[in-house]
Amino acid sequence: MAARGARRLLGSLWIALFLGQPDPAAAAARSSSQSPAGSTVRTFTPFYFLVEPVDTLSVRGAFVILNCSAYCEPSPKIEWKKDGTFLNLVSDDRRQLLPDGSLLINGVVHSKHNKPDEGYYQCVATVESLGTIVSRTAKLTVAGLPRFTSQPESTSVYRGNSVILNCEVNADLVPFVRWEQDRQPFFLDDRVFTLPSGALIISNVTDGDGGLYRCVIESGGSPKYSDEAELKVLPDPEVPLNLVFLRQPSPLTKVTGQSAVFPCVTSGFPTPVIKWMRNEEELTIEDSERFLLLAGGSLEISDITEDDAGTYACIVDNGNETIEAQADLTVQAPPEFLKQPANIYAHESMDIVFECEVTGKPTPTVKWIKNGDMVIPSDYFKIVKEHNLQVLGLVKSDEGFYQCIAENDVGNAQAGAQLIILEHDVAIPTLPPTSLTSATTDHLAPATTGPLPSAPRDVVASLVSTRFIKLTWRTPASDPHGDNLTYTVFYTKEGINRERVENTSRPGEMQVTIQNLMPETVYVFRVVAQNRHGPGESSIPLKVATQPEVQLPGPAPNIRAYANSPTSITVTWDTPLSGNGEIQNYKLYYMEKGTDNEQDVDVGGHSYTINGLKKYTEYSFRVVAYNKHGPGVSTQDVVVQTLSDVPSAAPQNLSLEVRNSKSIIIHWQPPPAGTHNGQITGYKIRYRKASRKSEVTESIGGTQLFQLIEGLERGTEYSFRVAALTSNGTGPATDWISAETFESDLDETRVPEVPSSLHVRPLVTSIVVSWTPPENQNIVVRGYAIGYGIGSPHAQTIKVDYKQRYYTIENLDPSSHYVITLKAFNNVGEGIPLYESAVTRPHTVPDPSPMMPPVGVQASILSHDTIRITWADNSLPKNQKITDARYYTVRWKTNIPANTKYKTANTTTLSYLVTSLKPNTLYEFSVMVTKGRRSSTWSMTAHGTTFELVPTSPPKDVTVVSKEGKPRTIIVNWQPPSEANGKITGYIIYYSTDVNAEIHDWVIEPVVGNRLTHQIQELTLDTPYYFKIQARNSKGMGPMSEAVQFRTPKGSAGKGSRPLDIGPDYKPPMSGSNSPHGSPTSPLDSNMLLVIIVSVGVITIVIVVIVAVFCTRRTTSHQKKKRAACKSVNGSHKYKGNSKDVKPPDLWIHHERLELKPIDKSPDPNPIMTDTPIPRNSQDITPVDNSMDSNIHQRRNSYRGHESEDSMSTLAGRRGMRPKMMMPFDSQPPQQSVRNTPSTDTMPASSSQTCCADHQDPESATASYLANAQEEDSGQSLPTAHVRPSHPLKSFAVPAVPPTGSTYDPALPSTPLLTQQVHSVKTASIGTLGRTRPPMPVVVPSAPDVQETTRMLEDSESNYEPDELTKEMAHLEGLMKDLNAITTA
Repeated sequence: MAARGARRLLGSLWIALFLGQPDPAAAAARSSSQSPAGSTVRTFTPFYFLVEPVDTLSVRGAFVILNCSAYCEPSPKIEWKKDGTFLNLVSDDRRQLLPDGSLLINGVVHSKHNKPDEGYYQCVATVESLGTIVSRTAKLTVAGLPRFTSQPESTSVYRGNSVILNCEVNADLVPFVRWEQDRQPFFLDDRVFTLPSGALIISNVTDGDGGLYRCVIESGGSPKYSDEAELKVLPDPEVPLNLVFLRQPSPLTKVTGQSAVFPCVTSGFPTPVIKWMRNEEELTIEDSERFLLLAGGSLEISDITEDDAGTYACIVDNGNETIEAQADLTVQAPPEFLKQPANIYAHESMDIVFECEVTGKPTPTVKWIKNGDMVIPSDYFKIVKEHNLQVLGLVKSDEGFYQCIAENDVGNAQAGAQLIILEHDVAIPTLPPTSLTSATTDHLAPATTGPLPSAPRDVVASLVSTRFIKLTWRTPASDPHGDNLTYTVFYTKEGINRERVENTSRPGEMQVTIQNLMPETVYVFRVVAQNRHGPGESSIPLKVATQPEVQLPGPAPNIRAYANSPTSITVTWDTPLSGNGEIQNYKLYYMEKGTDNEQDVDVGGHSYTINGLKKYTEYSFRVVAYNKHGPGVSTQDVVVQTLSDVPSAAPQNLSLEVRNSKSIIIHWQPPPAGTHNGQITGYKIRYRKASRKSEVTESIGGTQLFQLIEGLERGTEYSFRVAALTSNGTGPATDWISAETFESDLDETRVPEVPSSLHVRPLVTSIVVSWTPPENQNIVVRGYAIGYGIGSPHAQTIKVDYKQRYYTIENLDPSSHYVITLKAFNNVGEGIPLYESAVTRPHTVPDPSPMMPPVGVQASILSHDTIRITWADNSLPKNQKITDARYYTVRWKTNIPANTKYKTANTTTLSYLVTSLKPNTLYEFSVMVTKGRRSSTWSMTAHGTTFELVPTSPPKDVTVVSKEGKPRTIIVNWQPPSEANGKITGYIIYYSTDVNAEIHDWVIEPVVGNRLTHQIQELTLDTPYYFKIQARNSKGMGPMSEAVQFRTPKGSAGKGSRPLDIGPDYKPPMSGSNSPHGSPTSPLDSNMLLVIIVSVGVITIVIVVIVAVFCTRRTTSHQKKKRAACKSVNGSHKYKGNSKDVKPPDLWIHHERLELKPIDKSPDPNPIMTDTPIPRNSQDITPVDNSMDSNIHQRRNSYRGHESEDSMSTLAGRRGMRPKMMMPFDSQPPQQSVRNTPSTDTMPASSSQTCCADHQDPESATASYLANAQEEDSGQSLPTAHVRPSHPLKSFAVPAVPPTGSTYDPALPSTPLLTQQVHSVKTASIGTLGRTRPPMPVVVPSAPDVQETTRMLEDSESNYEPDELTKEMAHLEGLMKDLNAITTA
């Protein structure tokens, strides 16, 4: 009961919907029929045109409105197409879209060679997520330039007779023609009217009709007047005059609803009586509302219907004689719908048919549009019953609006319907419509909640034939009885996504036969069971191949085809001899010869007439018979040609050449191809004098394309026109053109003389050439030859008529230098040329009709040298499929303002792969489209930067110079690599005394950032060094530069001189005569040396003893330990006795865990590889043999300016295992001196228990340290640390406090390890005694205990002076505070 009530409410919903009366009850009913899943029945959306554009006639310069308005909720978006291409109204300054969707064209442009506004327009309405519909097409015609084909001529007429004054103009200008008498408007009445050609007819002439007449064309702009003709009215003749036709009726072709005028104008005396016949029956004009007898006897038919077609005869009788003339009226009708498509609901996999019946004359052709795009017939979209559209195996994308477009020669019309595809659990809410095929008309009841059946079992093909397959199956396991189950079979061709559907005929039936299959084709079947709750699971797909074809009809015998008319052919045939059963129908295929567009039509009988064919064109026909198994064998092709007809176009390029004073030769070309409508049998030439009324002379020639007309009068102007002939009659004639014969026969025994003048006027793409004829007028000039070209006048030549005095050379290049020649010629030859040159103007005006540029240009970076460019083209269909000969030009260049040189490439696809680019380079790209001679502007640019690549060239211009005043310090300068291929993040300087040493044995000096200079200190004097530099970016290391040699200068022991970068406490090792770097010291006198050593030793021992005694008296044992610890940490390498056997205390920091991290952000807003470590040691750069490890661990490294007694004295002492450090390759911020950096750190609690704590508090320690720094480094930038070779567990040795006189020259920076901190963290200085180091936060896994360090030197004795000891302890206090800050960080 609930289901029945829901269906009843649903039915009332659709009644209300179709009646256009929505109500809340219907909405409730609609909601009550929802499925358990919450799916609802979507309603059809009203979407249609309220107003469609109509054919319009306009004049040049006027404005035109093409009306269009569409209804839908929400409001649709309106666009316009012209000649099938969307108009870009955004950038169009003459065309604009009005609010209601109409198109406004301002200032219609129209000239002989430029007609951008004339054409076919179509309105397109789109609603997002709903669909698109298109309107009928409307033709916009622009009246041509005002021009008279014939003009009125002076004549005389007897009073009471009729007269015609000719004024023939183009058909589109007729509405703009009016007449004047004595230059006053001449008004029409029941005696006077104009013919559709523009001619004026005056019947029953009176004396007042005499005067001067002229016709006027007013089509915008200034009026154009014809010649004046005088009309003389003569008195009644005294003798009878023979009846003659002044104008006879001519054949007419009209469209229903139009008016037609058959002229029938006669002259004679007595005045005749005129009557009209139609199809040999007299017309009763008096009682008719549509037939009207005009003045003089002409017949006007208004509001023409198809019944008005026939033969009309004009019979003229004046009692003395009778004359008759007749003409045919052909009536055409635009397409009209007898049945329009209806909206359809369906489910996926169903088959549907949109019905569309049309009528019209000629018979309309029908095409289907889906959402604005043409439907291409295929296996699943078929045209059936001539006009209906069948869609097989619906899929979700088939949903939308379908339109039936009918068109013939005189009009077009459209009607549409909507297709909605419902979910499978939603019932189709109507009774089975007629538009559903028999396979899919089962009505689905609304589903309820409950268990669904499982998949049917054992699906098999029990019978396989050529055209059908029978399937059987067992009930699902979930419902063994299955009495109430219905089944649906889905099937499709293998490899095709579209499924078709077939339902069983009754519940419980477990077999179905699938018809209309193709022979020898693999199909895929699946079966779904359905109960009252809905469809269940699908069975496993089953593949079955149909059998080869056997029982098919043979070919239809006696196929014949014959032409009925120029546009129709009838084809007949007989029943096949081997029909293999009853023939159900035939399919007639036909195709125009020479094309591959075969069309077909279903025929039930044995003959068919095809209309709407092209005239005098060959067509091929074949017939295929169908029986219940499908199509049979095709007949052989039969070729027949439609009948010929009169030509439908005039000959082309008519020209006149005056030969002499009595003859003119005419030249022409045949009518355009496709308009001959038969074999051209000859040409009819008509000519007459143009100056006064004269008889028209006809001359019929053969098929040659020229004719010599002789016997003309001297100095007389003649007009000529030519028409083509076929066996059917005469086609349209050309316009009249005129030429004047010579007054006298001129000399043609020699060539003409040079023209008397030549002038040129350059424009952008054209040059206007004007001239005057030769001064000697006695020599025949038959024309002028104009030669022109860039730099040479011989590139192209144009010949013009001898009457012409100017010519415009078109299609030139802007801003180009052209040379122009002019020569007069006759039949003897060409005369002397006249030369002139001109430069065309720069191009400033864009192409009046450029193509739309590509849009959505995107650059996708693929690698360091490759970028893919993609774009879209709005002038292509929605599927972006290129079907014409257009191509795209891609241009690119580096995005450098100074670079204006582009590279270009052409492609015919919507993407292009640009290769061979430079790494890490920003490029800009743009695209243009070219089709024929039309090109678009360049698109908007897209930018892309190629990926980085390792540098492919070494740093260049490497130079090494010695630092002035510091012979052991050198300065290395270089320039970046020419092929950096990315942002340089650092350099590595390698140097060695042996150029042939392995690269891992060279000393490494890293340089952070992109600095181009570096200083290296503590080199050995008078020693050759070799330097190499390697650049690095985010991708890795580049090649090394060539080795550069530099020899350090020899040492000079000048007065008071010493190396400035050596600490004041520096002493050479006692155990050798070499300096720490292995450079030999200057030999001293041994006696003097012995005296100095002994003296210093004695003085030192005395001082130590005095200090020891003094300290013993003032300090406790505990304070001694602290002082010993302070001295062990902060003292120099001066030990008493066996003190060298006791190692100096180390503040152990495990170098394997040491990481140097930037404290603040780099100024660079886009730091590159900030966490990329420099090679930790030389092994990170070049492989090292494992045998080197032991040597590395045996080496002792010394920091600059601070060499221990057991340190190596050779350059090898500077090599070895590199400490593993994380170094930011950022640019360094400006460095500050320590004294300018405010200290915000507080001493950690643990630091209060370190050595010397009872002598200084944290504040005093900090102040002491800063004071020392100010003394030693006043006004200088904070120097930075160098990465030096070191043992993995080498400690940071504590340097002594430098003296006040120690200076550091900051002119050249050393290698910075860290950026400057915002707040200072003071650390122990690393390196030479004379230099300080920047703050260096480090990760310390475990710092040694202070007490343990103190015990290590508990037995060591020290001897200090009180002032020195105070300084040492103050310095150590600051160092220990800084070290604690580091460890806590």
